[in-house]
Amino acid sequence: MATCGYEVNTIFAPNDKLLMESYLTIGQEGFAEHKMFESRFLAFAYPIKSTEDFKGKIAHLKKLHPKANHHCFAYRLGLDGNSSRNSDAGEPSGTAGRPILGQIDSKNLTDSLIVVVRYFGGVLLGIPRLTNAYKTAASLVLQCTPIIQKSILKTYGIDCHYPDLHSVLKILRAGNSVIIQQEMQLFCHVKADIPILQSEIILNNLQQIPGVIAREV
Repeated sequence: MATCGYEVNTIFAPNDKLLMESYLTIGQEGFAEHKMFESRFLAFAYPIKSTEDFKGKIAHLKKLHPKANHHCFAYRLGLDGNSSRNSDAGEPSGTAGRPILGQIDSKNLTDSLIVVVRYFGGVLLGIPRLTNAYKTAASLVLQCTPIIQKSILKTYGIDCHYPDLHSVLKILRAGNSVIIQQEMQLFCHVKADIPILQSEIILNNLQQIPGVIAREV
């Protein structure tokens, strides 16, 4: 039996061309529960950006479920997907962490964490059933969690005259850019992360303002 923490099951279908300039990740926190022979497997999915985010999430769940027998997890971080970690957290080697990570990788996700909290039900499952239980729990929580496609960002430095600063910021924000730094003087400097998918339009709009200089940093 399985229950899902969200009624919405939204999956963004990836496009191969877009994936060159974007990545897939979890859109919001999700929850699902899977039961097998009275053992309960509570699966939690989180979008994360760093190992510090992971440490905060796992510590929070251990406080919420201090009597659980295991807090198994897997995560993958970074645009290249090379940073990952998984843990069986006391379960037999290879029965929990790797199956959870396998579900993350099956969706080509990064910046994503899944934690499966197990309450032992009194019946030993054996290696195959245990592995399948963790795999199923991770799969279910991803079915209950929106998966979104995010644009990769590039950092630009933009110089402009003070009277044009408002127009520059308006163009950047309209294109979902992230303003990192502003230096407001007679000649202003703005540092911003610009989505690659919209960079051509944004840069063209900036160039329509006389005196504006934008360069990648």
